[in-house]
This record gives sequence, structure tokens and C-alpha cells, in this order.
Amino acid sequence: MLYLHDVWVNWFEGEENGYNICHFHEWRKDDGIELLDQAPLIKVSSSLYHYIENDLSELPKALLDDIFQKAYSRKNHERIQMDYCFIVTDGNGILAVDTIGYNIPIRKSRLIPRQEQLVYEMIENQEESIYEFEVKEKEDKNYHILSPSPELMNGLTRRERQLKQLLFMALDQLYSSKNTAEIRYWYTEWAPDRYSYIQNLDFEIAWRELFEAAKYDWTGKHQQLCENIIKGQPFFEKLWEMEVGDSPSVL
Repeated sequence: MLYLHDVWVNWFEGEENGYNICHFHEWRKDDGIELLDQAPLIKVSSSLYHYIENDLSELPKALLDDIFQKAYSRKNHERIQMDYCFIVTDGNGILAVDTIGYNIPIRKSRLIPRQEQLVYEMIENQEESIYEFEVKEKEDKNYHILSPSPELMNGLTRRERQLKQLLFMALDQLYSSKNTAEIRYWYTEWAPDRYSYIQNLDFEIAWRELFEAAKYDWTGKHQQLCENIIKGQPFFEKLWEMEVGDSPSVL
């Protein structure tokens, strides 16, 4: 078995979408960077790699058995054995994975570029390890407003992705309220030139049209709508502050 040593990782926990597992250039100073003293390296099929990267489903038992207690983290000069931690690649993408003792990929991290290059060199002539796993039958993953499709996040920075997901959370909350006057107000804020048209819409149509209009791209207009909608909601404001650095301004 191949092993990678002195691996810097930036764990993202509970992520079922690969776009939220940030690449090195998007790591931040306040991220909790950790050091793996040693981790087994496994080359797998692209289908299994995609399954691990973009899902939180059970990992193949044979894979878990192969890497059991073969990884170590290093903290304060102490070497700590990890039950199920490994580096996985299909020859294109690369991920560090830690199940924290479970059988699903709870924590995932990208690698720093130098170590990514080392992985590519190490697995260049390696055969894929074959593991059986169950894939949903040609069914598209069930993306929804709180787990957006990658096509809605492509090309965005880490900050933009986080703010866009915050906007979607706020829109989802608006949907739960079923307040027709409120959704008409926010739709008018987005499209003031359609004021007369919007005033005659029922709740479902107004909400759906606003969501469809706002779900693509990320612009200053999106950010303004997000900032205004979350004003006065402490949980959302906290998430905003984490990305923007200040509280939403008063309307």
C-alpha cells in the first residue's frame, strides 16, 4: 500500500457537495489546518471517487478494512492513530477523507499543490483498487434549494458560494412563511420595473419566479437582496458577518 506523509489538511465536515470542499487557494487563515503524519493512498475508479466526493453514503467495507488504523495525525509532537483516514484519487481529483470512526466520509479535505503533484507521480503506474459499492440507479442526485446543483455554484469564489447558500436559506424560510405581501415586496426589490405585474401574483408564483430569477450567477444585485432579506435575523446575520465582516446595513 502507498502512503503519503506530512499531509496538511483543511477538513470540511458533513459536506455532500464537492464544491464546498475548498481547494488550497481558497483556504483561510482562520481555518483549522491539521497535519496528518501518515495516510494510506488509494487509487479508485472515477465513479467511486465521485461517490465519495459528492455524497455522505456508506463507504465500501473492503476499503475501510484496507485502510483501518493505517493513518496517523500529529498534534503537539504526538502521533495519534486514526481508525479510518485515507487519501483517495481517481487520477484526476484528490481528496483526504476521515470518517471519525463511522463508515461514511464525514470530513473531507483537498491537498496543497505540492502534495497533489506527489500523489499524481505516485499513482501514475498504479492499478485501480476495485471496491463494490451501491450507486442509486442512474438517478440524479436530489439537489434542492438547501443543497444546490453544482451548475449553480460553478465559477463562484468561496465567499460567493457561502453568500449564495445564505440567500437560498433565506428564500427557503420565506417559502415556509407563505406571506404573500412579503414575497411580493422582495420580488419587487429584485425587479422594481415589474411592480404592477408582481402585485397581482399569488404567493407560489411570486416565490418561484423570484427564486428562478435569482438562482443563477452571483452579482452585486444578489448580494444586496441577501443583505436586505436577512436583516434582523441573528442566525443569518452571523453567517453574513463570517463572510462579509460586518452586520447587514439598515434598509
